[in-house]
Amino acid sequence: MPSRRQFMVGVGAAGASAMAGCVSTEGGSGTTATATNTGETYQVGYGDYQTTVSASAFPETLYVYAVQTGWSNWGALMESFNSEYGVSLNDDQRSSGEALSHARQNAEDPNHSAMNGGYTFGVVARNDGLTQAYKPANYEAVPDSLKTDDGHVTATRRMTTAVTYRADLYEEQGIDPPETWEDLRQPDIAESLVFQPPQAAVGLAGALSINNAYGGSLTDVQPVIDYYSDLQDAGATFQGNLEQQFTSGEIETIVEYDYTGLDLKYNADSIGEEQVDVSLMTGPNGESGALNQPYGYAMLEGAPNPEACKLFMDYVLSLEGQRQFFDAYVRPIRADELETPDEFPDQSEYEAAEFQVDYGQLVENQESIIEEIGEGVGLTGY
Repeated sequence: MPSRRQFMVGVGAAGASAMAGCVSTEGGSGTTATATNTGETYQVGYGDYQTTVSASAFPETLYVYAVQTGWSNWGALMESFNSEYGVSLNDDQRSSGEALSHARQNAEDPNHSAMNGGYTFGVVARNDGLTQAYKPANYEAVPDSLKTDDGHVTATRRMTTAVTYRADLYEEQGIDPPETWEDLRQPDIAESLVFQPPQAAVGLAGALSINNAYGGSLTDVQPVIDYYSDLQDAGATFQGNLEQQFTSGEIETIVEYDYTGLDLKYNADSIGEEQVDVSLMTGPNGESGALNQPYGYAMLEGAPNPEACKLFMDYVLSLEGQRQFFDAYVRPIRADELETPDEFPDQSEYEAAEFQVDYGQLVENQESIIEEIGEGVGLTGY
């Protein structure tokens, strides 16, 4: 029987060709082709937002913030969408915070069609007047708490904060696998530990996870500032784009999402499955310490290429698109309709560690939280 890694290689090659020439039809709200693969029009949208788009209006390249290779399996979705519809996606390597900043700077003349990133970053963009309403096909499948009533922002996937570590190097050094955030204080772990900065959604999720584990709240982030300061004194650092240094062994422990470690463990050719492991963390006394962070998208006001943008948004929320998130261990928003990979940690581990926040309250406090943490630990740009 082939391993999951071998299976994924086959899916990546065969899946794209198998999807060429077919379009999802999921009930009355699915994206539907009204012509052949060489035809011109597609029905998109949900409810009052259903409309017909013409391929003649599609650009060669569609620009959507933070749709990027190397993250959330976007590379596979970019490839399959291009194979299906002949539209490539710009490889946009921005974080959620960088995307929001760029969208604000270009609000009068947007050069991207949609926001994509941490769900609350999309809601902030909505509140800034940067987005417009569009309910994609299968909008009804998204929980009410993870979409705005006005159709501006829709969640597409979720990830949970976790620690990914080099199991082989831990074993060589006699280090026990971490189970609580307190365990990362060990000198042998802290000196090769990297956090993501909080202006990225993944870094914000990590900060809020630690903050919750030590009794903080959305209006009190001093616990995570104190924690970060202690770990910095012990050698921990902040940076993005960690995977290459992790697989080389230069970094032994990273704080990102469960998806990060599981994708490296089971899908990456650059490192062996037995070399990587993932821990969902609790506080020192069993407090929940793993934020479940939603991600989503929002169409930008005055967006260029709205027809192709709508089709792409529909594709991401289709079962074909959602399944490709699961292929990299990113939990799609329609996970209940799909088979969950066996490689995820046991559900009991999620139940013990995972929590959610009031997303409305987070939106209200998000920018002050990011600024306070950044300034509190001496990061630049705050």
